[in-house]
Amino acid sequence: MGRGIPFNKPHGIKIHEIGDDFITTVIPYKRINQNHIRGVHACGLATAAEFCSGLVLLRNLDPRDYRLIMQKIEVEYFYQAKKTALATFRLSRSVFESEILAILKKDSKVFHTCEVIVKDIDGNHLCTAQIRWQIKSWDQVKTKT
Repeated sequence: MGRGIPFNKPHGIKIHEIGDDFITTVIPYKRINQNHIRGVHACGLATAAEFCSGLVLLRNLDPRDYRLIMQKIEVEYFYQAKKTALATFRLSRSVFESEILAILKKDSKVFHTCEVIVKDIDGNHLCTAQIRWQIKSWDQVKTKT
């Protein structure tokens, strides 16, 4: 994943577990990920949350047909991250079909908010992230060159 998303490479964010309807990513407790008080940096936790939610969406969508871009992220922090952290996002097939696919069939874009829970390896709830993704058909994407 470091090659596909070079920004994440130095942080060591990796896929920890994959299930039928979820992905868990891990952000290791190591020096490069620490803040000034030696906890995992808030932005690192947010990046791990963004990463796993985006991967789940891309598992269900063909990236040749749709562009996925984060529109908004909001994170509420509860506990200081002094150990390796795990971010998990779960998306059932029924929710994907009703809240994303059905809308894309009628419209060329949809916004979907993913709630991601981040815990440390001891199970302490570190934060909850709300990531709002815009999913858009590539033929509707307009960018300046």
